[in-house]
Amino acid sequence: MSTPVSNVAVHLITGFLGSGKSTLIHRLIEQKPAEERWAVLINEFGQVGIDQAMFAERDDLVVKGLPGGCLCCQLAFVMQATLVNLLHRHRPDRLIIEPSGLGHPAGLLEVLRGEAFRGVLDVRDLIVSLDPRRLDDPRAREHETFRDQLEMADAVALTMTDLATAAQIEAARQLVEGHWPPRRWVAEVQHGALPVALLLESGVRPGEAAAKESRSHRALRDTARDVVMLDDSAELRPEAGRPQRSVGESLGYATLGWRWHPDDVFDLDRITALLGRLPRGLRVKGVLHTEAGWKLYNRAEGTVSLTASAWRRDSRLEVIGEAGSLPGVEEWEAALRECLSLAGR
Repeated sequence: MSTPVSNVAVHLITGFLGSGKSTLIHRLIEQKPAEERWAVLINEFGQVGIDQAMFAERDDLVVKGLPGGCLCCQLAFVMQATLVNLLHRHRPDRLIIEPSGLGHPAGLLEVLRGEAFRGVLDVRDLIVSLDPRRLDDPRAREHETFRDQLEMADAVALTMTDLATAAQIEAARQLVEGHWPPRRWVAEVQHGALPVALLLESGVRPGEAAAKESRSHRALRDTARDVVMLDDSAELRPEAGRPQRSVGESLGYATLGWRWHPDDVFDLDRITALLGRLPRGLRVKGVLHTEAGWKLYNRAEGTVSLTASAWRRDSRLEVIGEAGSLPGVEEWEAALRECLSLAGR
């Protein structure tokens, strides 16, 4: 009989949409101690699940994605069941949880500190990623979740500082340092390169009798108790030439996504040109089979990256923005069809 799972270090890395959480986690994994086995649970507000496709499979790392809502409310009960299975099946030494950019820390901490995980999980410092450029957008600064993430943070990683001005970085520091009690650390992070020592040496987060909760998230949680999440193995592959479309809307934001059969091949120049025409404020990410190979496309705050991908199961694309700001579904689906190579149409 195997010994019970106990005292697994849990690191919650949160931050608003497009703040660089996934890149931060990637760079931490690159520094992972060889003797440790890590598990990463990734939540996406979008429906199709792209972020987990950005992680290569390896023996000492387990990556699980939960798309289609928010872990702290819509998927809170699904998350609890998923964590129980993940912990007992893979028995990791360390668990990193990346909630959706709209996820509220209080609801997640409530689940992680619940009776089901007492003595099993050891919740460490809450790390929040903050892109200093976001502070120039009043809609972000005034968003309830954006403010609460920073208010509850134990530590703050100032991300994308290579793209921010000195004035933006200083404004971010002043905002963070204006919170009480003081954060354990505030680190400027270029290209997601956060020293892994800050993670490994993080302190145990003290219990909170009255962690600030979001009314909107609480209401969504109360209406989501009957949500059932199918296992990844049950996910149906799209038919060639017939993409599967997914849409969703909550918390003032909307998402529009597609999945294509792996044999559908995009013309790289056409698809990147099309995505480049989307309004700058939209969050865009995808993993695409192109004539130039499999590519990861990622755009946040107008900054685009295009890198090689190890994912081969299917092509996926997601667009996220404020409700009412997304492109017309039929029009864009037709435009995407025109981006397929002649052989893939």
